[in-house]
Amino acid sequence: MRLLMRILVLGAGRMGFGAVYDLIQQPDVDEVTVADVAADRANHVASVVDGNVTPHAVDVSNHADVVALMRGHDSAISCVNYWLNERLARAAIEAGTNFCDLGGNNDVVDAELALDAEARARGVNIVPDCGLAPGMVAVLVAHGAAQFETLDEIHIRVGGLPQNPKPPLDYQLVFSVEGLINEYIERARVIRDGRITMVDSMTEVEEIDFPAPFGRMEAFQTSGGTSTLPETFVGKVRELDYKTIRYPGHCAKFKTMIDIGLCSSEKMTVDGVQVAPRRLLGDLLVRNLPADEPDVVLVRVEFVGDGKRLRYDIIDSYDETTGLSAMMRTTAFPASIVALMMARGQTTQKGALPQERCIPPELFMQELARRKIVVHVS
Repeated sequence: MRLLMRILVLGAGRMGFGAVYDLIQQPDVDEVTVADVAADRANHVASVVDGNVTPHAVDVSNHADVVALMRGHDSAISCVNYWLNERLARAAIEAGTNFCDLGGNNDVVDAELALDAEARARGVNIVPDCGLAPGMVAVLVAHGAAQFETLDEIHIRVGGLPQNPKPPLDYQLVFSVEGLINEYIERARVIRDGRITMVDSMTEVEEIDFPAPFGRMEAFQTSGGTSTLPETFVGKVRELDYKTIRYPGHCAKFKTMIDIGLCSSEKMTVDGVQVAPRRLLGDLLVRNLPADEPDVVLVRVEFVGDGKRLRYDIIDSYDETTGLSAMMRTTAFPASIVALMMARGQTTQKGALPQERCIPPELFMQELARRKIVVHVS
């Protein structure tokens, strides 16, 4: 007899909605709890998603309330801002609940992975960085790397883009604006000549080709996408890097805004009022960029070794039937898969671990295929 599971989703925004939608489709999930500081957001998700979804209002900064809410759930997914994830991981260990998040910040991820001994002692998994990139691409890398005896290079390219780009940036907000700015201003961690090193984001622009209607795109260094892969593969490969895919010209335009100080968090006084340029820019991007138009996610992971080249490609588009964006599908669904695998006891070991070290890659690929996220192998 199969045991039915209860899963908790923290955050009722776009990604939280996507996770709830996917989880409730699974035959071994009895109930999904969706929690948000704003009760109306949680209520909305529960009312729209068909199934046993229970809304709950919670302030995730209240440790005792979060621990109490997590208890009784087999897994919890954090779809809230990345800086809350370490405290949520600690709450999950106290509650005895498996935990994963969408990640996006190397320092926070390092703090979560430092909880390994506590997580193992409680018999739970803490798995950070489980969205798209960082996230799904790490398991694609683990899957592809297993096909080689000697691996020299791993190159990861990912972009979430509007299907119909509009000037001036040819971009729409498909996830948190804070996360976007972080990716563009923080340094990227890569492997060069067999050693882990840091490179500046918004540099090393290259051309990359996809089938029509996309054609020639650009890709450039951004932070966060490699997550824990440099530590996992150092000493095993000569080169490993991650670049973000955009329509041509985007990098130069956004880098200009960075260079003149619009992404600075240091407050300045303007007409007697103190303002942080980054805060102003973030607000302007939210106000002026589209957010809910049909999108596409492009993924390319290339491997070089054993005298051959292997490539994984994903082109995932907005789903008109469900109304789920490509970014929701490719970010929330992988986190949902990890949460389910933790709850089902399918991870290779307990503890606080990167997913490339504890998520079985072949099983993960099968789960992607079930959700019609197609990986083309060439």
